[in-house]
Amino acid sequence: MIVEVSSVSKRFGLRLAVDDLSLEVPSGVCFGLLGPNGAGKTTTLRMIYGVTRPSSGTIRVFGIDIARDPRTVRSRLGVTLQQNVLIEALSPEENLRVFGRYHLLREPELSRRIGELIAFLELSSHATVPVKHLSGGFQRRLAIALSMMNRPELLILDEPTTGLDPAVRLALWSRIRELQAGGTTVLLTTHYMDEAQRLCDHVAIISGGKVIDEGKPSDLIVNHLARETVEFDCAPEEESAMLNGVSFPSHRLRVGRRLMIYLDDATLLINHIRHYDQGDRRALVVRPTNLEDVFLALTGTSLEGGQ
Repeated sequence: MIVEVSSVSKRFGLRLAVDDLSLEVPSGVCFGLLGPNGAGKTTTLRMIYGVTRPSSGTIRVFGIDIARDPRTVRSRLGVTLQQNVLIEALSPEENLRVFGRYHLLREPELSRRIGELIAFLELSSHATVPVKHLSGGFQRRLAIALSMMNRPELLILDEPTTGLDPAVRLALWSRIRELQAGGTTVLLTTHYMDEAQRLCDHVAIISGGKVIDEGKPSDLIVNHLARETVEFDCAPEEESAMLNGVSFPSHRLRVGRRLMIYLDDATLLINHIRHYDQGDRRALVVRPTNLEDVFLALTGTSLEGGQ
């Protein structure tokens, strides 16, 4: 295992941020930590890369106890924080040169590595522009490039694409897949469930500092809900009358006026709703169930069994 988190808890005064959490991250995977704000994701990452000490429990990275030898562990991993940490007066090339020297890289390897990362993150067009004049997307690419300067065996990405436009997100997803294909283990947090479903081989869903479930995204969908989702607007007071007589297996989830019903075959439910509406064309969305549905179900939104 690249990362082994064993019965780890972390307190900040009276607040328990992480509660007896255990995780294992195998080599070569993309592993996602998912959870609502305040769930303990970032605190967990900070303990894994050695900035925050656990209150109890142990963390081993590359088989090394992070509390005993943090310097050796950090030399073999890279970290992209939620907030970019860049020298704004310098260009991407200059930022990479400074960061490469932190890792004791010397010429000609230093210049070679800078060129590789500028090409890999598609920064060539802005390589000599001061960071303060770059867009948010270019700054995020540079932040990820910095975390890769030492060719890390483990790359930790804390919400790497938050706030980026869809085109930049897709470009970064492609780069993350390439890194993983080359043997890099990736550990990330994200609030984008589509990102987690596309990138991650394995996810752990955290709430209240605890892992409430984990597994392959496809397995979590099958285990908790069903293959298809019918989604539509329905007032709470109308729900009981609409679903009266529905006997096929289903689960349902409500978010405000939006009702989502999960079942393996949506045909019978669609026909039932059309009959109930007596020909009115209520807008229905029929789609595959996704990881966001599972996340909502497991992190506190009411999930009820079918009638």
